[in-house]
Amino acid sequence: MQMQTPGLDVVPSAPSPTFGDPAPTAIDLAIILPAYNEISGIEQTLARITQAIGGLGLSTEIIVVNDGSEDGTGERAAACGVRVISHQENRGYGAALKTGILATSARAIAIIDADCTYPPDAIPRLYTRIGQADMAVGARPLSSSGVAWIRRPGKWMLNRFASYLIGRRIPDLNSGLRVMKRDVLLKYLHLLPSGFSFTSTMTLALMANDHTVVYEPIEYAKRSGQSKIRPSHFGSFMLLVVRATVLFNPLKVFLPIGAILFAIGVVKLAQDIWLWNLSETAVMAFLAAIIVWAVGLLADMIARLQMRPLERQ
Repeated sequence: MQMQTPGLDVVPSAPSPTFGDPAPTAIDLAIILPAYNEISGIEQTLARITQAIGGLGLSTEIIVVNDGSEDGTGERAAACGVRVISHQENRGYGAALKTGILATSARAIAIIDADCTYPPDAIPRLYTRIGQADMAVGARPLSSSGVAWIRRPGKWMLNRFASYLIGRRIPDLNSGLRVMKRDVLLKYLHLLPSGFSFTSTMTLALMANDHTVVYEPIEYAKRSGQSKIRPSHFGSFMLLVVRATVLFNPLKVFLPIGAILFAIGVVKLAQDIWLWNLSETAVMAFLAAIIVWAVGLLADMIARLQMRPLERQ
């Protein structure tokens, strides 16, 4: 039996990707929009989403999480005939997404911003990819009009840094348009932060644990309203990548650091042998390398033990 979102026409078409044997009343796809003071873009975004998913032939619902808006965003969204969940105060982008994810039992979750930057017509394309993947992400080219030129070097560096630490290519670390299998997402929900780093952590968590993540190129437009991202967030994102890598794949961090210290010790030892004078520097470098590697091995064992109970869910 199909369930329909108010104001949403569901037209039969091709069968949806298989996710096991859900209950007959299960919702196929829930689209979640976190919204904080987005009155200028929420109505247009919802209209475009409704149009984009109207021909999917799925049971769907649209959930707007009004994250303590003070400009009437919640009321404007409710007038569009969608489900609105409101926070009494602003709790953050990630917290709003968690509220929406836990409020639905849909087999697949799509998230998209409410500021008219992401193309809703990409949602059906991303949804078709999760028949063979755990998450499909809309990748924004750095040349998109919505990516300010001053942010492009930072985004490029962040994506490359994350790709190196994870060992897999990441075209867009923190895209806000993606479709995911809900059962996979719930395994890591308790690890995901309440701020803007929610999507970045989710990408790193799935990739570090060998889940299938696919990317589809999308266009990214200039946002409606005021951006909540600040240049100062760049350092926080870089630190987040390191912390998430230490959490999920610590050897990627500790092994290179230990190798650098060991190399310093080797160079210094060669110099000392040439000068017939063994210095404390070489000894300390070797000891530091051994300590870093030992800590890395312990961190790796802890990370593996931590993930075991999640895999049994």
